[in-house]
Order: sequence, then C-alpha cells, then structure tokens
Amino acid sequence: MGFCVCSWGLGTPQGFLSLLFAPSSAAAKMPSPQTVASGPELHSPREPAGPRIPAQGTRKASSEDTSSAHREGLRPGLGTLRRAFSKASQRASGCAPQEDPGLLRRSSRLLFRSLRRARDEGPAADQTQATTGPGVAHGREASSRAMDGVSPQSSTGAGPAELEDKSVADLITERKLLAAFEQLRHLETQLVAEKASRTFEQDPTGFARRAMDLCLHYDGLAAEIGAIVLETLGPDGVDAAVLAELARVVRAEEEAHPEPPADGDFLCTPRHWRQHWEDAVRRSARERVQQVSAGEAPGAAEGASGLAQLLAELGRLVRRDLQKVQLEVHPAYAAAGYPAWEAYLRAFHGAVAQRLQELAHDAHGCEQLYVLLDWASNVYSSPDFLGSQDLALPSEPLPPLLAPDVWARLESDYTSFLETKIASCFDGILQVEQSRWVAAEAPDVLQGHYHTPLSIDVHMLVAEHVKAAGAISAELEATTLQICTRALGLFLPRFEKAFLESGAVSEPNLCANINACEEFRTHLLARFPGSLEELEKPLVAATCAFQKRLLQGLQGDVQPLFKVLCTKAWLTQDVLQPLLDKVVAFAGHLEHVVPPRAQVWGGRAVVGACPGPLLLTLTQTPALAAQETLQEVHRYVVREYLAQALRPRERFRGVERVSGSQKMGLDAQAIGNTFQGLGSEATWLGRAIPCVADILGETYKDDIRRHLETLIRSYPDIRRDHVLAILALRRLGHRRNQHLLTHAQDLLRAVAEAGGPGAAGGHVLFEEIEVPTSMDVLITCI
Repeated sequence: MGFCVCSWGLGTPQGFLSLLFAPSSAAAKMPSPQTVASGPELHSPREPAGPRIPAQGTRKASSEDTSSAHREGLRPGLGTLRRAFSKASQRASGCAPQEDPGLLRRSSRLLFRSLRRARDEGPAADQTQATTGPGVAHGREASSRAMDGVSPQSSTGAGPAELEDKSVADLITERKLLAAFEQLRHLETQLVAEKASRTFEQDPTGFARRAMDLCLHYDGLAAEIGAIVLETLGPDGVDAAVLAELARVVRAEEEAHPEPPADGDFLCTPRHWRQHWEDAVRRSARERVQQVSAGEAPGAAEGASGLAQLLAELGRLVRRDLQKVQLEVHPAYAAAGYPAWEAYLRAFHGAVAQRLQELAHDAHGCEQLYVLLDWASNVYSSPDFLGSQDLALPSEPLPPLLAPDVWARLESDYTSFLETKIASCFDGILQVEQSRWVAAEAPDVLQGHYHTPLSIDVHMLVAEHVKAAGAISAELEATTLQICTRALGLFLPRFEKAFLESGAVSEPNLCANINACEEFRTHLLARFPGSLEELEKPLVAATCAFQKRLLQGLQGDVQPLFKVLCTKAWLTQDVLQPLLDKVVAFAGHLEHVVPPRAQVWGGRAVVGACPGPLLLTLTQTPALAAQETLQEVHRYVVREYLAQALRPRERFRGVERVSGSQKMGLDAQAIGNTFQGLGSEATWLGRAIPCVADILGETYKDDIRRHLETLIRSYPDIRRDHVLAILALRRLGHRRNQHLLTHAQDLLRAVAEAGGPGAAGGHVLFEEIEVPTSMDVLITCI
C-alpha cells in the first residue's frame, strides 16, 4: 500500500521510511518542522550524546531528549505484536504463496521498529513527557497501547467490554474482524483529529509512527481477509459467521472511506478491500485448479487416457467447489448483503480457461485434441455440469472458455491429425479385407444378400468420426464429413485394384463387393444427404469394374460352348442346354445382389459409364445390379448366338438349311423361356434369332423381304454387312439379292433419319457383332 504526501512535509514514501529507520549518527541530521524537511534528529542508543555545535535550522538538545522520552511513552507490547503478525504472516504465507509481499515486509518493519523502541528506552523519556505535556502524551500512549496490546480502559483499570480489553492485533488473530476495524477506525479518527489540531507540530516523527502503525494494522486486516478467502474452499473450511463478518467489514470499510481525502493525505484513503477480496477469490480458484495434477503435461499423462483422467479430476474439483460455494459460502455472504456466487463463478471460469490454455499448448495427436475440444464444449459447457438447473446466471455472459484463435487452432490441428488417422484406418480396412481373401473366406448371406464386412467397417468409421465432430460443432462435423468422403473416394480405386489382382475373385465375392458399393450409395447418402456427391464417380467406376469382371467370368465359361452352334452336329444334338445351365447357375448368384435404388446425384439422373460390352441399356440407375446384370447376360447370349450364326463353320443347303432354321427357332424359344424364368425383362431380344431363322428357312422367297423389314425396324443398329451376311446364308439369286439389299439400304436410311438407334429405345445388339468378309458374302454382293 502506497503512502501519500501529508501536510507535515514528510516528502515521498521513500523519504518517510528513510526518516523512520535512518541510523542516528553525527552525520545524520533531521531539519526542524519550521523548514521544508523539518523533524528531529535521531540518535543511536549506542552512541553517547556528546556536545554539539548548534547549527541554524536544527533543534536543541532539549528537543532530542523530548523525542526520546516520547519514544519511551509509545513503546508497544513487543510480544503481542510478534505473536499477532507472526500468525497472520503464517496464514498468509501458508495458504497463499502469492500473497502481497508488501504486507509481510511492513509487518517485519513493525517488529524492527518495536525492537528499536525497546532499545531507545532511557532517561530521555522523562524529558519528552515533560516537554509534550501530560495530556498529549497520555493520548498518544493510549492509542499506541490500543493497537499494540493494552487498551486505554485497561491501562486505567476500567474495562466495560471484553473486546475493548484486546488489541487490534489480537482481534485480527481471533478473526473478530468487525471489532478490529472499529478500533482501527476509532484510532484513525483520533489521529486525524490530533493532526488537524496541530498537536504533532513539535513531534512529526511520533505522528509518522502512529500513522505507520495504523496502516500496518489495516494491512494486517486485509491480509487476514485474503487468508480467510483462501481457507474457505479448503478441507476445513471457514465458519459461516466469519464469512458474514468478512462481508460486513468490507462494506463497513467502503462506507468509512468512500473516496480519497481532498488534501491527498494517506489517512482515511480507501483501502479497496472489495477488490482485494475479489483478487483473493480469483487467486483461490486459480490455486485450486492448478492443484489438479500440477506439473503434469498431457504428453506425459499416458496420451489421451491420461488427459481425459486429468480433465475428469478437474471437473470433479470445480463441480465440488462451486457446489460448496452455492450451498455454504454464498448463503453466508448473502446474509450480509454481499454477492459471492457470481464472483466465484467467474473466478473458477477464468482459472479453468487458463488451465485449459496450458493443456491445449502441449496437446498432441488427434485423440488428445479431441478430448480437449469435447471436454470444453460438451462436459464443462453442459447445463447440468454443476448438477443443478436453478443456479443464478451471471449478470453478463461468461467469456469463451477458449479464445477464438485458440479454438480455431485446436480444430485445425485436430482435422489435420484426423485426416491422417482416417487414411490410416482405411489402410487397416484394406489389410483386413486382404487377410480375408488369403484365408478364402466366403461372404456371409444376410437377409438373402451377399455381405462383406467392408460396408460395416466403412459405415462405422464415417459415422463414428462425423458424430464425434458434430458433438463439438457443426463446422467441425462438415469438415470431418468432407475428410471421410475424400478418403473413401481414394480408397475405392485402391480396393478395386487390390481385389481384382488377388486370387479371391469369384461370383460370391464380386456380388458382395457390388452390394457394398450399393450400400455406400444408399445408406451413406441417406444419412448425410448432399454431402457425398464426389463419391459418385468412384462408386460407379468400382461397381462397373466388379460387374465387368463378373460377366467376364461367365463369358470365359460359356464362350467355348458357342463354337458348336450352327454345325451339323448341332442339328442332331442339344448343345445349348449346357450353356443355359451355366447361365442358370450364374443367375443364382445374382439373386443375392442388392437391387439398386433410383438415385439422383446433384439434381440429375446418373447414367452408368461401364466401358465396352457393359454399356447400360437402362439409364435410370447409376450402376448395374441384379436385373441389369441378368439383362446384360441375356443380351450377351443372344448376341453371341447370332454372331456364330452369321459366320458359320459349315454351310447348310436344302434340307439341312430348313432343319437349321427349325433348330434356331427351338433354340430361340429355349433361350427366351430360360431368361424369362430367371426374371429378365429384356423382351426386346426375343425377335432377333427368330427373324434370322425365318429368313433362313423361308420357302416363299417374296416373304424374305417382310422378315428383313421386321429385323431392321426391330434392331436399327443393324448394318449393311449384317444384311449381306444373312442373305449369304440363304444363297438367293443375284437379282433377288440386289433387290433385297437395295430395299434394306432404303430402310436403314429411313431409320437413320428417324433418329438412329435411339428410335428403338437405345438398344444395342448387332452393332457389337463383327461380320468378316467371306467368299459367300462377296458372291452375294456381286
């Protein structure tokens, strides 16, 4: 506490203190009160007072003797002061290591001054008593004894009240704060009155020492207030009556010292105990919070689990302390009309914020960062954190627990670590799938569909991280979803390549992977609508790749069986049934494929872009599924059958040609019945083989034109080469062939003008059949 310049001309506080404690010697002199820096000259008790040459502006020897006599009369109770300030200092230092060191220094000065008073006792006391007068000396002696250990009443033998028999220091020690303040206020008023009456004109040092005593006792009372606050939340606590008296003392001081004196005197200046109390509350909260695993950084706390345990312990301490404030401390202060709840709430909020900033500075890794973010946003900020819903809210909102820039940095660091972690998780999923392939594990059948753990693993990975991020903030949830989407888009091509290069390629596994891609499209999109559009291309590409490999496997199995068609052995044997048996077995796997759901990506229907022979003929879904796959197989069988018929290994004439035509009709019927029984909806394929069979076996040549017109109108993608190959099978005359070929070209031009292949719904069949130029075709052209 600083000291103001008083009207006694004592100068600055430093000069004031040097005046009090400067050693008395021949060279140390103090000017008289008549000068600007007046005051008595102090002598050391060890030095004899020898004869001196008087100097202008100095006091005489009688003044020196008078000052010594006054020091004799104001001698304090040395033991009382030592005990009182020793106890106060111990409490302040033991409970508050950060207590204001000025209080302790001033207490030590008080003891030192008391020792000098004891050594200054001597014969000069009588002279001082005689010089200053008995009335003034008695008043000053009574004031000193009231602070130092003996009240004025006890010195005269009268003691009407028990508290009046105790010194201010003893009252502070016993925490009778209001009584101590009242005595200090009385002494302060008395000292101000004596100063105003110019009682101390001849003894400014006496006034200075009494004022110093008063200020030191005020500081001791303030230190006791801080010690009470620090002990309030301790294991033993503080009695409610003491807290109520503390509140009354603070208010009483504010009423006694509403504003600084007009003359700038340090007496009666406001002590700002309310601010001192609030600082002590903040210091108490800060020390309580710092006690939780003090000195233990998150990196040394066994990772995220250690940090979570530290934060849980911090939460328990804050909850326990604030509940104690709510139930015990606040009512005690409120009884004295002093609000304490908001001060403690803000103090603990600030202490927790500071502690969290320290933890955030040392946090590393995705888990630790998430633990901090989650605790700050979900645990501490939870409405039921204190276990009560009816707590009074602060008059002004509390500041953010973490500064916006710190929060943004934590989220940024978290997303960076999360991106690496999610990529690592997808690597782990791929390794799990590869181990299943090595072990040749067959996929499970759940609800009639092939199932692979891939879909569950990816769904859990995405949902878990997105949900966790959503619990912190909507922005972090959106960022996490983008990270998961981007990582899944990079994972799908890697998974596709690794699977197709492995030895686990089979119909069940291929169907299971197609189902997984379909589940990604439907379930993830349904759960996170509008967020996974960038997965469109990799999902369609992966599904088409699996579908292509699935059909390539069937083609490899049935392709050799087409070579025996349209041969003389074919006329007498049922060589088509083994091929249809393989198709039926293949279709059995397709029954375990999830049917596609119509999806719209970005407001538009997506058309599958499967390359080569897997070009979709139905465009309302982005990928092939069971029905589309079955139709593709149906188209493949019809196409390969026609390709074999248009480039036969052997030529039929006469009866063999008629038998071949009949055989083709039977085969067309068997193919149609088989795929119809399997559920194929590609009915447009049913007219291709019968039309060729009718042209091949037609006995009335004029009707060949009618069959040719039906074939061209049904399949606009047919070319002139295909018509030549069909006419070459029949071996008509030159004129008739030219007439039919010219008519076919007119029909093809008419179809092209009408819209090309789109006129027949975009169906493709003959376009993918290559017809080599043979001698028979050349003869037909000639």
